[in-house]
Amino acid sequence: MQDRPSGVRPGTTTEAAPPLGRYYEVGGRRLLLHCSGSGGPSVVFLPGGGTAGLDYWNVQERAAELTTSVVYDRAGTGWSDRVELPRTLAEVTDELRELLQTAGVPAPYLLVGHSLGGLYARHYAQRFPDEVSGLLLLDPAHEDYNAYMPQQLVDQWESWDPDQALPDELPDELIQLYRGLLAQEMADWPEEIREPLIERHVSPEWMRVGIHEAKNVDQLYDEVRHAGPMPDVPLIVLTTMDIDAFKKAVSGSTSESLLREEIDGKRRLYTAFAESVPGGENRLVDDAGHVTIHWRRPDAVLQAIQDLLGR
Repeated sequence: MQDRPSGVRPGTTTEAAPPLGRYYEVGGRRLLLHCSGSGGPSVVFLPGGGTAGLDYWNVQERAAELTTSVVYDRAGTGWSDRVELPRTLAEVTDELRELLQTAGVPAPYLLVGHSLGGLYARHYAQRFPDEVSGLLLLDPAHEDYNAYMPQQLVDQWESWDPDQALPDELPDELIQLYRGLLAQEMADWPEEIREPLIERHVSPEWMRVGIHEAKNVDQLYDEVRHAGPMPDVPLIVLTTMDIDAFKKAVSGSTSESLLREEIDGKRRLYTAFAESVPGGENRLVDDAGHVTIHWRRPDAVLQAIQDLLGR
């Protein structure tokens, strides 16, 4: 199944219509969802902060060769209707559950969560374990992340002010930098998908959404800590081992050696996390960084999906 955008109301989302997907009304807001394939369990991609569902189109379409495969935009992000950010884990997971039901996407779900999306995926599994067949987490946000990091990095992060992260008017060199990086990663994508994605990604609106959505991350960590145990479902974590150009761009003057220490810390964290779940597994992924894992190593993501479906 291939769906195309329909029912766009000008002014409720961004000006340009999305290249793929349908709108579904959830809680009085229109949320964009794109579904392909058939069968179950259904694979549902939960984007990272600052990303959109269609950023995962390359792996979503390949997963659709195996089963039902879904990408979507949370309210306040991507092409979905705007909402005040940040929000709680409960709000986001309630919304996702209602969206999947409204769109007729059958449970159980294999949730694929990237970065901040990994936190949402875990919380969904904690709250609705009977609806989840497995978890695939790509460099997921984790409440113990800082405990595994060098103190120098933690001090840098704690001094960072999200309200001052972007100037009112973005420098053209910053826009062109990101435009070039995105074009490189999506070079072999269909133009009708690639170009709208890139144009929206380099817009001030989308850049600020990524910052605002994660402003309450400490609150989100508290939520997941108190949401109960992880369910006994198959779990694979993919840990990226490279420093990509996106990471370098946001890290400023941070030395490469310190960034390597961060990679070692997250490797130890994700290994401990995976081992805390029966049958959990942490797989190290070379030649990709935190932002680019699904673009540069779709093979690793698809292999993990296939393995989890097989279980």
